Amino acid sequence: MQIVKKLLDKYIRGDERGIKAKTNILASFLLKGSSIVIGFLLVRVTLNYLDQTRYGIWLTLTSLIGWITFFDLGLGNGLRNKLAEALAVKDYELCKIYVSTTYAIITIIMVLLAIVFFVANSFIDWSVILNTDKALASELSMVAMIVFNLFFFRLVLQLIGVVLLADQRPAMSSLFNSLGNIFSLIVIFGLTYITKGSLVSFSLAMSGIPVIILGFVTVYFFKKDYSLFKPSIAYIRFKYGTSLLSLGIKFFLIQISGLILYQSSNILITQFFGPKEVIPYNIAYKYFSLMTMVLSIILIPFWTAFTDAWTKGDISWIKRSVNKLLKYWLGLSLLGIIFLIGSNKFYSIWLGNKVTVPFSLSVVTFIYFVTMAFTQIFTMFINGVGKIQLQLILSFVSAVLFIPLAYFFIKYFHFGIEGIVLASIIGNIEGFVFAPIQYYKIINNKAFGVWNK
Repeated sequence: MQIVKKLLDKYIRGDERGIKAKTNILASFLLKGSSIVIGFLLVRVTLNYLDQTRYGIWLTLTSLIGWITFFDLGLGNGLRNKLAEALAVKDYELCKIYVSTTYAIITIIMVLLAIVFFVANSFIDWSVILNTDKALASELSMVAMIVFNLFFFRLVLQLIGVVLLADQRPAMSSLFNSLGNIFSLIVIFGLTYITKGSLVSFSLAMSGIPVIILGFVTVYFFKKDYSLFKPSIAYIRFKYGTSLLSLGIKFFLIQISGLILYQSSNILITQFFGPKEVIPYNIAYKYFSLMTMVLSIILIPFWTAFTDAWTKGDISWIKRSVNKLLKYWLGLSLLGIIFLIGSNKFYSIWLGNKVTVPFSLSVVTFIYFVTMAFTQIFTMFINGVGKIQLQLILSFVSAVLFIPLAYFFIKYFHFGIEGIVLASIIGNIEGFVFAPIQYYKIINNKAFGVWNK
């Protein structure tokens, strides 16, 4: 016990910002660990409940929903930075204005989207979009209506997570995802006994549970911890939306580019190879995301911590933090080689003979995650200080090249699914090369022009 006490004493030492980050990292490890176990169990239970075609359809449909996420026009990320700056100087009235205005704008956007989708859905043939049997068209239309409309609610309610991130409490924000996974697992497991492979029931469970949880969480935190700046109609100031959008719209455009690069893979696989082939890709993706879990958890608090440090001029803290993160990345890369060597064995233990994942797909997915992890260290700082003009330009170039590259690799090199992952890796080269350069220019006061915008 004495040894444990000494380790904890050593761990929690440091400045207030560092202690907050460490505490959140430790809590996030515990939450993420349980969430990953539940996530793997959920895949296994889902494959027992849905056939592979319906599961592939679900994965592709959720990728399409990912496009809706970015219709907040980057306001979530804009709020995260602006609220963090206001909290750093304890201007709670400004906090209330930012929070109220963001909720108002996003609610308006989501209501309009819900109306448009309600009208458009009757004209959409989902069996064509999802490249599947025409007999499923009616079922898919109902599923789409359920999933999209519940997701519109979720986009408004999940702003409470942004508030927690701005307050340097990412672990608390992650808790809601863990709760959602736990309840989803319980419900899906129950469905295996009372229904037979119903995509409608599955969609209600997977989409409805997060909305219910976020609703309760929003009410709780704005009554307790954040009562000083809970949303209020009287504090809506649309003129402040300009400052939120000026930064937020850049994040929005970067996210759209990222969506094309990373979230459209399921759609491309469905169109080129059919919905069943989405499953091996997602299995490999989920497995290698384990490899980057440690660094991802460590990175989560740093966006807002970098904002806080930059606002207060604490450059030495930023440099020390980035150097530590690079050491963690190196260790992660070495660990990833072990993950790669043991991948086929892991797939076999996890899923038996239900799904076959080619080793070549594991190799390119490993490379993708290692390069992405390196880039994220520097983009966390760049996003935190809001100097994202260069990232916006390069992301746009990468997005334009991604689909032609994927088509080229599949059509002329016959790479299969691996070609899509290779196109993603090449698309990330801009971040792998330019993000570190921009960081060093900014931190050493040598950034001019587009490097400093």
